[in-house]
Amino acid sequence: MSSQYSISELSQEFDVTTRTLRFYEEKGLLSPVRSGQNRAYSGADRARLILILRGKTLGLSLTQSADLIAMYDPASDNKKQLETLIEKIQSRRQQLQTQKQELERMIIDLDAWEARSLAATKDKQKTKKVN
Repeated sequence: MSSQYSISELSQEFDVTTRTLRFYEEKGLLSPVRSGQNRAYSGADRARLILILRGKTLGLSLTQSADLIAMYDPASDNKKQLETLIEKIQSRRQQLQTQKQELERMIIDLDAWEARSLAATKDKQKTKKVN
């Protein structure tokens, strides 16, 4: 692949809309070279897009992803960036575990209410038949 990418090439490769790419550009996450209406994205823009989309998959906010991307320093071992990523992953996992427990409780409550409602419906049908 070339080191320059058009907006349509990136949108097709990553299955995102061109509007999404322009939004990321507005937020300062991507910095294509502009020539009139045309945008030329660099390999670094492509790498940032991969990180943005990976963060989205992990449930990170755009701001969190942007913060992590800003921490990247090719001259260092990126230890701080990786530690921050681990913290965000652990926090997200805990949040999802809490949500999972809440959903499981809700399902138990729904099952109980459904059973009571079905029993009440059957009781009413029996009462109608008797009368």
